[in-house]
Amino acid sequence: MSGLTSTSSQCIPKSSDLQCDPIIRKYGEKKQGLTSYTLTLEEQKKNDYPIKGSPGCKGYIYTECDQQRTDSSPLFGLDCEMCLTAKGNEVTRVSLVDAQGQCLLNELVKPESTVVNYRTRFSGITKKMLLPVKTRLSDIQTRLKKILPHDAVLVGHSLNADLQALEMIHPSVIDTSLLFARNEGRRFKLKFLAKAVLGKEIQCEQKLGHDPAEDARAALELAQFFIEQGPAKVAELNLEMLLTTEKLAEVSQKKAVLQPQGCRVQKQLNEPPHLSKPCFLDCLQVTGQKPLLLGRQEMDSSGLCQSNLSTSNKQILQRALEDVPLSTFSIIQFSLGPEYIASHLLAGLYEKVRSKLTDMLTIYAGPFEESFCLKSVKKEFGRCGPIQSLTVVTETYQPYVCIQYEVLEAAQLAVESLNGAEVAGSCIKVQRPITAAMLDCDVWIKELELDVENEGVIYVAGLKESLTETDLQEEFSQLKDLETLFLPKDLQSGKHRNCCFLKFQKSQSALDALEVINGWTVKGSKLRSRNALASGHLWRWIWQVNHSNGKQGGNILYEKMEQLSDSEQDLRKKVKKLDHHIKKLYRSLQNNTLCIVLFPGVNRSRFQIWPRPFKKRPYRKQNLLQPFSSITFPQHF
Repeated sequence: MSGLTSTSSQCIPKSSDLQCDPIIRKYGEKKQGLTSYTLTLEEQKKNDYPIKGSPGCKGYIYTECDQQRTDSSPLFGLDCEMCLTAKGNEVTRVSLVDAQGQCLLNELVKPESTVVNYRTRFSGITKKMLLPVKTRLSDIQTRLKKILPHDAVLVGHSLNADLQALEMIHPSVIDTSLLFARNEGRRFKLKFLAKAVLGKEIQCEQKLGHDPAEDARAALELAQFFIEQGPAKVAELNLEMLLTTEKLAEVSQKKAVLQPQGCRVQKQLNEPPHLSKPCFLDCLQVTGQKPLLLGRQEMDSSGLCQSNLSTSNKQILQRALEDVPLSTFSIIQFSLGPEYIASHLLAGLYEKVRSKLTDMLTIYAGPFEESFCLKSVKKEFGRCGPIQSLTVVTETYQPYVCIQYEVLEAAQLAVESLNGAEVAGSCIKVQRPITAAMLDCDVWIKELELDVENEGVIYVAGLKESLTETDLQEEFSQLKDLETLFLPKDLQSGKHRNCCFLKFQKSQSALDALEVINGWTVKGSKLRSRNALASGHLWRWIWQVNHSNGKQGGNILYEKMEQLSDSEQDLRKKVKKLDHHIKKLYRSLQNNTLCIVLFPGVNRSRFQIWPRPFKKRPYRKQNLLQPFSSITFPQHF
């Protein structure tokens, strides 16, 4: 049987993820008999089960099922409905089913005390239903003792509440709310598990209250499924993801209902209703997390976050150092101050960074003969990586070619491997634009190579378009200590960009791989490789820069030095101070912290995020993106 499970490979966790699954951590991967899943005495005490001899269970009836349990002991599903009386929770209905799902007991019970609330919405019990009932709790206790064999195992969902209401003690139980384990003590609801695991709809809204026989049968079948299939198969259902998907769908539906009437009018009568997409805070909410937001202005008015306003960046930093280690998810928003919001200065600095990146991505090659073959040039330089644009420079005595790449590694590889080489019948020189910004380009390249984000990562170019990710994984599988293969793809066409990144567990293994890969031929294509320069989030930001509406640049050979204005100097000082705050916060983070770096975009629609988990290492400032590298949470987020 299957419910919400999907055949999509995206829903099936990888084997490495399975090891982190709470079910696997608790029970291991191998199938076991039912006795492995019964609660221990300590687990029963921890989860408020009635225990024989416990002071709080005086007067409780013991089932006297003392026979030793085996993996062939019979299972019985039990569920009760309760109402609120002057005494507390009292049983109003009891259902017991056997291993074949046959109902052995389904009785209404008259409470001893005066009923305060029948809880009809959940129990389905009304005053009228209980008026003719003569059965009392003691009658039910006697019948249960007679029905249950001495080696019976009771199954239920949060069964402790049922046994407490029955005032009975039973030594051997399987609790499905604990069997299908979750992190942080959370529990799946029976209704969700029945649908996701068994493909059954229970506790339907059309019915008045819950049917205890239906709930008892569902809990029993869930336990049987778990025992028969084993923990590994249950973990592969990826219940946590299914629950999140289900809750996000509910959030979208609620948002659609709350939209103004005019917004809900569809363009066509047969068009399905539009469901608004859930935001990131919705995703956190449905997983039971409330993020911490620290900043100088209100960032969330929905109540989905714990907001803590501060008056200065220094105060934000102090609170972050104290509160971030205690929070599951935090967003720290530093600000340059209101005078810089939407400032032309920020726009100017953004343009300078973009211009610097453009120059680093651009190379000039030549001189060529007048009748040179441009196609041959494009083919040769394309082996270094994806080309953004290629133009012929005719203002010179002999033709040159201006090539702008999409990744920094490609431009650097072209400079290193093709300078002095013979291309299209000419011995050429390959260099970057001669601008003031490029005078210390070699220093930036070295800084990027040494950056901790690029440790153990190499860039490989010259891949044929026909090669798939599976082909590459198979081809590179012989490389020692290979951890990850990242194949960048065009965001519009979905095709790969003829290059990839390989991450190794050890830096030495990456160096060894460089020697092997350079000159390696894959399906007739000769590969070229070098150390990586741009980490994942920077690669995406560069792509955005290349596709922005600004200048496509690279054609300016000389740049006039400009004197910084007082306001620009002031802004640089503020950014430098910000950089100090972020460096201090970074150093305080625990190992294996997931960092999300947000680089400033042109507007919200172009804003890109590239989350990257890593082991926290010594902080290194990237001069290339100064001052933006330090503004991890920009003002317009």
